Amino acid sequence: MPIIKSAKKRQKTARKATIRNFKTKRNLKSALKTLTKKVNHKNFSSVQSNVDKAVKKHLIHKNKAARLKSKAAKNAKKLGLKIEKKSKVSTPKKKK
Repeated sequence: MPIIKSAKKRQKTARKATIRNFKTKRNLKSALKTLTKKVNHKNFSSVQSNVDKAVKKHLIHKNKAARLKSKAAKNAKKLGLKIEKKSKVSTPKKKK
């Protein structure tokens, strides 16, 4: 149990961040599962946006994000979905 005020605050913010990160990861996993069950443009764009959000929040590495998006596109194309190419994965700004 923390005694110092700053340690108490850090524990509180860490709890909030854990919940937020868990929600983002859960959304990503569910989007990937729904894409494998039913392939359409809405599900495909949902996967791409959830992957980009996870990268932006530093939950997954940008190379993993590129790999996931590529795999999703490959599977979607195999099942007959026409995919339009968009820009690269957005890289998060570096902290100073």
